[in-house]
Amino acid sequence: MKSTSFIAKIVVVNMVILAIMSAASGALPDPGMEINLGNTALVITDPQNDFLSPEGVTWGLVGKSVVKNNTVENLDRLFKVAKQAGIPVFISPHYYYPTDSGWKFGGALEELMHNIKMYDRKGPLNLEGFEGSGSDWLDQYKKYIEDGETIVTSPHKIYGPETNDLVLQLRKRGIDKIILGGMSANLCTESHMRELIEQGFEVAVVADATAAAQMPEGDGYAAALINFRFIASKVWTTDEAVKSIWKAFETEHSKD
Repeated sequence: MKSTSFIAKIVVVNMVILAIMSAASGALPDPGMEINLGNTALVITDPQNDFLSPEGVTWGLVGKSVVKNNTVENLDRLFKVAKQAGIPVFISPHYYYPTDSGWKFGGALEELMHNIKMYDRKGPLNLEGFEGSGSDWLDQYKKYIEDGETIVTSPHKIYGPETNDLVLQLRKRGIDKIILGGMSANLCTESHMRELIEQGFEVAVVADATAAAQMPEGDGYAAALINFRFIASKVWTTDEAVKSIWKAFETEHSKD
């Protein structure tokens, strides 16, 4: 009798172990993110020439990924639908000033950015030479960014928004859901995703509205896709993001 009871317990334990292993080896859950017009914003990182223009200083590293993902046009579509639907747009730009050359150390990509004079400006209050430079917006985005309504934050200095006022600007406007795109996928975009989530925001990343460097050391875009899926509430294509925004717009206006 004791032997039968012991065997039964072993069977139950094994079944529990198998159930745990099955759950652990299965697909990740898909939390999703529902867009509400009143508390959702579009956040775009670094929509600037040095990343997105063939004349930009990083085009040799990111160009293939930008073209493959149709990143430039997909970002344009996100800007356009956000403006049409009344979703606030935030830009987190990247600038370096002459005083930043006094930094005493930096990481690998950080050093590269300084060496190739990426995002260089004359100073925080000096726009001499800014128009059309690598630090300037891509021309086709200017109608969205310079419309008097888009919020352009202070610059982030390495990758994440910890060094600028993005979180403050979002909080002051009652935003707690973020649709995220921009450049570059495994650096500024991923760093913004991580910090915004740590700050309590719900984040959906638009995976083909970003791109990244492809180098002998690795594919930055492939690396970012893994972390987007593991960390974000939702990973959308641009088509899916646009559809979700219009659905929210129609739902809101059906109440009228």
